[in-house]
Amino acid sequence: MTASPTTLAQKIVARAAGRASVAPGEIVTARVDLAMIHDSGGPRRVEPILQDLGVGLFDANKVVLISDHFVPGDTDEGARILELTRQWAAQRKVAFHDGEGICHVVLPERGHLAPGMLVVGGDSHSPTGGAFGAYMFGVGATEMAGVLATGEIWLKVPETILIEWRGRLSDGVTAKDIMLALCGRLGMDGGKYQAVEYTGEAIAALSMQERMTLSNMAAELGGQAGLIAPDEVTAAFLQDAGSDPAGWGDWQGLRTDPGAPLIEQHIFEAGDLAPQVAAPHSPANSGPVDDAPETKVDVAYLGACTGAKYQDLANAARILKGRRVASGVELLVAPASRRDQDRAARDGIMAVLEEAGAKLLPNACGICAGYGTARLGEDVTCISSTARNFKGRMGAASSKVWLGSPLTVAASAVAGRITDPRPMLTERAGGTA
Repeated sequence: MTASPTTLAQKIVARAAGRASVAPGEIVTARVDLAMIHDSGGPRRVEPILQDLGVGLFDANKVVLISDHFVPGDTDEGARILELTRQWAAQRKVAFHDGEGICHVVLPERGHLAPGMLVVGGDSHSPTGGAFGAYMFGVGATEMAGVLATGEIWLKVPETILIEWRGRLSDGVTAKDIMLALCGRLGMDGGKYQAVEYTGEAIAALSMQERMTLSNMAAELGGQAGLIAPDEVTAAFLQDAGSDPAGWGDWQGLRTDPGAPLIEQHIFEAGDLAPQVAAPHSPANSGPVDDAPETKVDVAYLGACTGAKYQDLANAARILKGRRVASGVELLVAPASRRDQDRAARDGIMAVLEEAGAKLLPNACGICAGYGTARLGEDVTCISSTARNFKGRMGAASSKVWLGSPLTVAASAVAGRITDPRPMLTERAGGTA
């Protein structure tokens, strides 16, 4: 009997459930290949539950702990939580990355992910792992404690929304612009808590770090997971990170079959997309940057897992090289990982940013999630490369945060107002800048 066509999500969940196949809507018990926790929602939340249950970890080798929220511990509370986190890592003997960067960036760059894995993360942007063909999603502390104790989780087999981007993105348009456009068109619950899968020529042409931005922001669409079928680009990145292909199984077969059941399918032309910005206080308030009202900015923030990876820093440097930040604008840069910062330093990118007037912040979640001492003050207007701009998230409730790509953030820092990055790129190409 010929097997029915299935989605990428169904294939991964079926394997985790020990089943030949699963159907959307079914409730299954799935084996977890990896659990990722961080300092904010990790040991201080889950350890009391484990102690109450009188149990340990299901498999310490399948748990990764990353400190990124309270780093660098510049408050009394933060210092205490970081110390507790370090003690727990030593006691539980789990893989621990201490202050090396944001969990969603550090996890793949350290080789912990592989195609076909089922991964749970203690953070809402855990869908980032879907860029590598893994089904990764976020859970709260109580559910995470259950995973840590048993190695299993109940899971409703998801419906899949397939989003195809045909053609190629124009210069000056990035994965962040794709996601802001999707938030504006589909809304913040457009994924309906399903699997969002990205496909098409434009997606295949993206680097892994750009793909990570797409998967990460599936959370903004309301998706549980954000998936991209693994290909040679995926394989090359993971091998460089130390992941062994021998353990990946039939990763080439991890893709949605023609005729597989879809709850929705959307097709967009990548070449028609312009740089996007989202007005306060929602990523859904997005539209072309040229349609935005004249808006002076006080702070330009290059940070977060969607806006400060190596590729993001390199994009910003394309704008900032040979230019200075406008008077009255503070450019804050928080590289997403220490490795990306070191690479950017070797390539001269960090020097470009600093010469333009950037102030360097720690490799951490920082003000994106409202942590640290650099939070936005009263009535500040900020253009940010983060994924979210909810009221009060990055500081004072009176602050106003606009979202854009790293290119748009950099161009706005130079102009002193929210601006389209493409004219500055054109000037650069023409040798007039």
